[in-house]
Amino acid sequence: MSKREISLSINGKAHTAAMEPRLSLLDFLRDEVGLTGTHVGCEHGVCGACSILFDGAPIRACLMLAVQADGHAITTVEGLCNEDGSAGTLQDAFQDAHGMQCGYCTPGMLISAQALLAHNSDPSLAEIKDAIGGNLCRCTGYVQIIEAIQLAARRLREAGP
Repeated sequence: MSKREISLSINGKAHTAAMEPRLSLLDFLRDEVGLTGTHVGCEHGVCGACSILFDGAPIRACLMLAVQADGHAITTVEGLCNEDGSAGTLQDAFQDAHGMQCGYCTPGMLISAQALLAHNSDPSLAEIKDAIGGNLCRCTGYVQIIEAIQLAARRLREAGP
């Protein structure tokens, strides 16, 4: 099979690569780009472990081919860090509120929360539950995750624009 070249933005940086058309976006990000924060879970789009932002909208990277990302902007969990590489407000809130245990679902939860908070600085409990509803967690019972998102929202509002 002949390779196809794509150009896209990943975490604000331009990338050009040639790949087989059948390569999933998840495998491209992990194996070709080296961004392993996006986790491999069910590979059926059910668990949310592979969630990324695609032009600002949360999607499942396991359900998209890398060639479909040509010309688009991708944000992975690594892209949620501050410019110096330190944890961002959302990640700090997850740590402070104990919003993770094993950590496997955490990248997908962070991506879903980021998408929510980018458009809603004061989400209701129902809106938070809806935003993370496509992400499965076997460890926390979701309470601390919800509290972490509420904490991040409060901190972001207090910090202002």
